Amino acid sequence: VQLQASGGGLVQAGGSLRLSCAASGRTFSANAMAWFRRAPGKEREFVAGISWSGTSTFYSDSVKGRFTIARDNAKNTVYLQMNSLKPEDTAIYYCAADQVAVVASIAARSYEYWGQGTLVTVSS
Repeated sequence: VQLQASGGGLVQAGGSLRLSCAASGRTFSANAMAWFRRAPGKEREFVAGISWSGTSTFYSDSVKGRFTIARDNAKNTVYLQMNSLKPEDTAIYYCAADQVAVVASIAARSYEYWGQGTLVTVSS
């Protein structure tokens, strides 16, 4: 089972990026998925989560209103649209999948599968 994250890069403050996370090896269409990030010198933190159907989403306070998580179960892919980016959004972003739950959790320990991470750098 693999989660392949992509879409990171260098962007100026106020800009946008869209991250993708494509799963292979098994389908996660019935499972919750999420995005986490780890900024330099900081611990990993929850960013956004989405239920199996995509009808339930939630976000950390730091990204609410700027980021949108979505999924395409036919493509076994989850996305993170990031708008109005700030320098403090600079981090490695990881996608995660829960092999059991249908509703996402903010706790990293709930997720059994992790992508390799994609670096997002926001310049001021």
